[in-house]
Amino acid sequence: MTTLPRLAARTLAALAAVGLALAPSAALAADGTISHVESTPGSVQILVSVPADVEVDLDGVTVTVDGKSASATAEPAGADTTVRRTAVMVIDTSKSMKGNRFDAAKLAAQEFISSVPADVYVGIVSFAGEVNTVLEPTTDRASAQAVLDGLTLTRKTRLYDGVIQAVDVAGTEGQRSLLVLSDGADNSKTPIEAATSKMEDAEVLADVVAIDQDGKALEALQKLATAGQGQVIPADPAALQAAFAAEADVLARQVLVTASLPSGFDKTEATIEVSLPTSAGPVKAKAFSTVEPVPSTPEIAAADGSWTPPDWALYAGPVALGLGLVFLVALLIPRKEAQLSAADRVTRYTEIQAAGGSPDGGSSLMDTDITFASAKETAANVLRRNQDLDARISNRLQAAGSELKSSEWLLVHGGLFFLSGLTGLLLGGGNLFIGFLFVVLGIFGPWIYLGIRRSRRRKAFNAGLPDTLQLMSGSLAAGLSLAQSIDTIVREGAEPIASEFRRVLVETRLGVSLEDALEGVAERFDSKDFEWVVMAIKIQRQVGGNLAELLDTVAATMREREYVRRQVAALAAEGKLSAWVLGGLPPLFMVYLLLTNYDYVIVMFQEPLGWAMLTGAATILAVGVFWMSRLVKVEV
Repeated sequence: MTTLPRLAARTLAALAAVGLALAPSAALAADGTISHVESTPGSVQILVSVPADVEVDLDGVTVTVDGKSASATAEPAGADTTVRRTAVMVIDTSKSMKGNRFDAAKLAAQEFISSVPADVYVGIVSFAGEVNTVLEPTTDRASAQAVLDGLTLTRKTRLYDGVIQAVDVAGTEGQRSLLVLSDGADNSKTPIEAATSKMEDAEVLADVVAIDQDGKALEALQKLATAGQGQVIPADPAALQAAFAAEADVLARQVLVTASLPSGFDKTEATIEVSLPTSAGPVKAKAFSTVEPVPSTPEIAAADGSWTPPDWALYAGPVALGLGLVFLVALLIPRKEAQLSAADRVTRYTEIQAAGGSPDGGSSLMDTDITFASAKETAANVLRRNQDLDARISNRLQAAGSELKSSEWLLVHGGLFFLSGLTGLLLGGGNLFIGFLFVVLGIFGPWIYLGIRRSRRRKAFNAGLPDTLQLMSGSLAAGLSLAQSIDTIVREGAEPIASEFRRVLVETRLGVSLEDALEGVAERFDSKDFEWVVMAIKIQRQVGGNLAELLDTVAATMREREYVRRQVAALAAEGKLSAWVLGGLPPLFMVYLLLTNYDYVIVMFQEPLGWAMLTGAATILAVGVFWMSRLVKVEV
């Protein structure tokens, strides 16, 4: 047995009975203590505290798990740093420690730091009027010694706050222990229950060294020690060094046992018993702890012959449905056929009738053109019941330059809506918010696309209008009629002006007056500039005059207005960009938070206070965006 003073011997025996760290379910055996258990799939690592007066044979270690023998090896705890060991000293630095007590406490702490094994992380927390983490857990012994030398005394004793902070400093990994030194009662407003519950929840062991205390102060320290499954060690300044040395010796004598779970073991909790042979008999320690069995290989088929679909089958159905819908839409798109002469069309019609009504001699129901025509007729019937919707779709399609009819657009829109909802379901994994976003995209996305195309065609039309008027003026000056000059634009002009003027010629051949046909172009493009041109043509036709010269003047005016418009747009670009950034940043950041930290943000949409905050924020944002848009919008 080591040559320690009598008090140190008693202290060491008591510490060996309890251990320095809290295992998940640590329990005392006859001679030793299992201080900590760490589980990995198929094996466990066990820290065993052994008495100070025995020498164990590490090669003869035996381990049983629920009574079943397990292969095991043992080595000194300091030889393997797989299991982290952390010890935090919580030192009282109040004014009551002044004199011999403080000097003895620093000397004892220095002895503890120099005696603990090199792999043990040592931290220091001091408490008085303030609680300070003067040293984070480290294996740098020189830094620890320097920190101890720099400790100073202040007023008050915040013992419980010091213990709470020390539990946080100890961390969450491996074996953790606190060594608390105090000579007075806590005089803060923190209840002792806060400290004891913190220790119990963190599963940290604490031993308390009490210097010359009795009565209620000693009872409070006993509650702290009980919460940490440790004990109170009464001492005077002269015996502090022996008490701290005994604590360090317990850490130095720990043994790390690594055991493999028995073959076929499938329980998640078990009683672990360790036996270490000595010359005087085996040292035994026992604990009930959680374990991790080796995951079993799943069977390919169930015993009763039933088949269980794999996890990917949950998504295979919707994906197959979506692909089928895409394939159906591709089949329904009408094929663009080559232009046939009248004789070829008559010949083809004769062949179809001879084959039974189908071009390939089969059933007419398989003809994709007929199928598409049937679906289009169904959509047309829907639009006939809502003439206003039909008119809006037709106007948007014409303004966007699309060749689709309103019934065809309705079919395409329905298919896109379904595909968007299906995509949201697959990408969101059942998330309602993401699914709702994709549904909204499927509803409004096609309309936004038409709006973008309409805006682009309108800008292209207005940009090319001065050159078109110049070309028209040149044609008129060359002696061509107005209709012939329009035909020249159709042949030599750029899109979309050429196609729109082609439509004007077609309408005039069907009986529409030239002025009315040109007004239709101005209405479709909502072009004020072209309205002036139509007005000029009407006036010239009524009162006469040189139309070519008039068109030259209008074209020059348009060029000047376009120059001013671009200048104003360049000057207002910074304000418009600011309006877009400031207006779009809050909602986009909200969407980002919903995607990355859903639980944190969704409370805003579930609580009345959150609704009120969102309403207020949306109102303020809307007002700000409105006024910024008014400020940067300049009509030219």
